[in-house]
Amino acid sequence: MGRAYNVMAATCPSRTVLHRIGARWTVFVVNALDGGPRRFTELKGHIRGITSKALTETLRSLEADGLISRHEYDENPPRVEYALTPLGHSLLVPLRAVRRWAEEHVPEIELARSRRPVAEVGES
Repeated sequence: MGRAYNVMAATCPSRTVLHRIGARWTVFVVNALDGGPRRFTELKGHIRGITSKALTETLRSLEADGLISRHEYDENPPRVEYALTPLGHSLLVPLRAVRRWAEEHVPEIELARSRRPVAEVGES
């Protein structure tokens, strides 16, 4: 039987994994690669609002964690594509559920936010 991990324990390595999943752009990059490999410029155009720096950092981190692969083609000009690994594909299942939940509950969240005094909204 494998080691028991507990994300609530301060020194548990599962915290690093959860941090990666919860990083600002991870969900967007993983979802963008759901349809197959993409080049950097395709990803940047698909994920509106992400900067080149943020995309580069996210891709490097996801590759280091084994969630995506980077394939360089020996062409001129050079071509690089990013794709989900099997591990990255397995992350799509929970991310789809979270995405679906977020999209379904937008009205309730917006209503709750509208009821808060304006001064409190930026304090969280």
